[in-house]
Amino acid sequence: MMGLFWCAVMAMAVALAFAHPQQPPTRHQDDVTYPGSVTVFTVPAAFPTSVFSSYYVKPGPTNQPQPVLYDPVLNITFPFNLTDPKHVPDSNNDPIIFPQPIANISDATGEAIASAAVSEISRIFKSNNTGGSNTCSKCIAALAVGQMVARLAPTHFPSSMVSLCHSLKFSTYSSCELTYGHNGSGASWAQILANADVAGLDGKYICSYLHKNSCEYPTVTSVKAVFPKPKPEKPAEPRRSGKKVNVLHLSDLHLDPRYSVGSEANCTSYMCCRYSESPANGTVPEISVSAPLFGYYKCDSPFYLALAALQSIGPLTGTSAKNPPAFSLYTGDLIAHDNEVEASRAYVEATEVAIWEVFKAYIGGPIYTALGNHDTTPADYESPHAIDNNSTLGSQFSWNYAHVSALWAHYNWLPSSVAHQASTHYAAYAVSPPHHPNLKVITLNSDLYYQHNPFALLNATNPDYSGMFSFLITELQAAEDAGQRVWIVAHIPTGWDGGSALPNSADYFYQIVERYSPHVIANIFFGHSHEDQVTIYYRNNGTAQAKEEALVTGWVGPSLTPLQNLNSGYRMYEVDTGSWEVMEAYTFYSDVGSYTNLPSSVEGEGDGGQGGGPVFELEYSTRATYGPAVNWPSDAPLNATFWHGVTEAMEQNRTLAELFTQYQGKSSGKSKKCETEECAKAKICYMRSGSTALGKQCKQGYGSVQ
Repeated sequence: MMGLFWCAVMAMAVALAFAHPQQPPTRHQDDVTYPGSVTVFTVPAAFPTSVFSSYYVKPGPTNQPQPVLYDPVLNITFPFNLTDPKHVPDSNNDPIIFPQPIANISDATGEAIASAAVSEISRIFKSNNTGGSNTCSKCIAALAVGQMVARLAPTHFPSSMVSLCHSLKFSTYSSCELTYGHNGSGASWAQILANADVAGLDGKYICSYLHKNSCEYPTVTSVKAVFPKPKPEKPAEPRRSGKKVNVLHLSDLHLDPRYSVGSEANCTSYMCCRYSESPANGTVPEISVSAPLFGYYKCDSPFYLALAALQSIGPLTGTSAKNPPAFSLYTGDLIAHDNEVEASRAYVEATEVAIWEVFKAYIGGPIYTALGNHDTTPADYESPHAIDNNSTLGSQFSWNYAHVSALWAHYNWLPSSVAHQASTHYAAYAVSPPHHPNLKVITLNSDLYYQHNPFALLNATNPDYSGMFSFLITELQAAEDAGQRVWIVAHIPTGWDGGSALPNSADYFYQIVERYSPHVIANIFFGHSHEDQVTIYYRNNGTAQAKEEALVTGWVGPSLTPLQNLNSGYRMYEVDTGSWEVMEAYTFYSDVGSYTNLPSSVEGEGDGGQGGGPVFELEYSTRATYGPAVNWPSDAPLNATFWHGVTEAMEQNRTLAELFTQYQGKSSGKSKKCETEECAKAKICYMRSGSTALGKQCKQGYGSVQ
């Protein structure tokens, strides 16, 4: 079983419109007041070149721009070769960090130990006498052998992993070096295995991570959360002010600065819309779908799409840099889906600068960001400080926390004291927006409870090993004592179909939510799935899913990137400034399928030019779409009680579940439909599941529309 590890580690008017599900529903709700000057906006085709001061390559009808990016924090200008679409690197110069060996041995001895370990692990997988013939016990036994290499000869660990990957055919030959080699994640895996309790719960998680058919994925082992004070028996009910402000919610842009116009957009292997060399024989490869200027369904966001979305925000929402929203939320994932060797620290830093420069130009007001699993390198990896008391291993990702927090302070989005908090605590922080001291926004680094972060598998019996939840409890208790309302902002959802958060962590988070809801926590915001979703949290850990037990809503923001088979979208909330409840939510989208039909030439590059670009439009009003189905009062908030009522309406009317699913993919014609009773029941179950354990109890297979 260890071998498996080594191999791997090593109003129902909208309903009528559903007769044509590939088209957005017709909206004729005359009683709805829309926020912007228009409900449909055609973005000018010309790229707004003034957004960047200079360019290595100017934008044009056949190419994305390559802006010259100056980092005000690092005081450097990033070179063109960092994002040159025609020369994507196959290695980087980032530090390779190994755990400190527990003994001082020679390189030759280390090599011998690694070689012997490979032989022993191979023997384990071929033998039936390892203290148990099942695959899980073999994987655990193999982990123990591998741990010896990680602790005695860590620099030889990656080559051992690659060797086992090839010999045991645990992964495709082409990806063994990429995944487990020195330039991949081999050193990280050496750290993880050196510090894991391989015979305990850590080992089971690691084996399940490396190969789903080895150890069965562990179920939740609940750890009781400890709070400074008991929940008040009769907490004061938050009072509405009657005054509303606007809050933008953007998520998952995944900017691809290496996007190549005219390349293959319908590829069969990651990533699409990337330049590829012609074969040596001189033949020109056939392109099935030529990558459009503004993006495609299998690709991350090019600059043209990012700027198109930003240009649409003002006309559609009624906000602007001069008339900004009260604040904005960004729920993670700035960086494209590059693999380990194509990304680098500099690549991440340059993307962060590029995105926040354009956000600053078009949105205005503070933007509160929670880092996503792709906002680091290698993607998904974040180490807990406690791995070595915040020494070399625990602080290895601090370069990014320091960078983003300094940028947030530079843009005046965070006070210096809060930026310092973020720099020392995984880029997580707590802040009150300007002019709104009665609200506290708490951001989390959810990678520390993400199923696909191997570092999060360490000390698995302690869901707060990173200290992230202790930080959350401390901030929530302070808010309760001060009479503040709280919004929690994170990237990884804790529930839905149970495919993202670690079970114990999700259970722990749910306990925290129940303790401080609904009198403190007003709303929770996530990203990650790229889809428009909603999660409801209930009392008693979700065991009694009734209207009276609904506590708080988790809003999952739609992605700006179309990847995969989705349209591009974003949302704006109208919020009461007394209770900080959402009173209305407007979701906007652009039909990515139409981009292939846009004019191939762009007249008058620069700030001028009208028409010819993508169309962004209002997709739906949450209140107008779902309110009539639950007879919701016009002055009542769109809270957890409202959303539970929507799930009850879905139980009576499957068409409503079909409509919810259409919006889940932002009305993409390529998204999966929900046209069976089984799908509708599953969708309702996901919406009522705020934890991994609850989500896993739902019928699987209907969670995503991609």
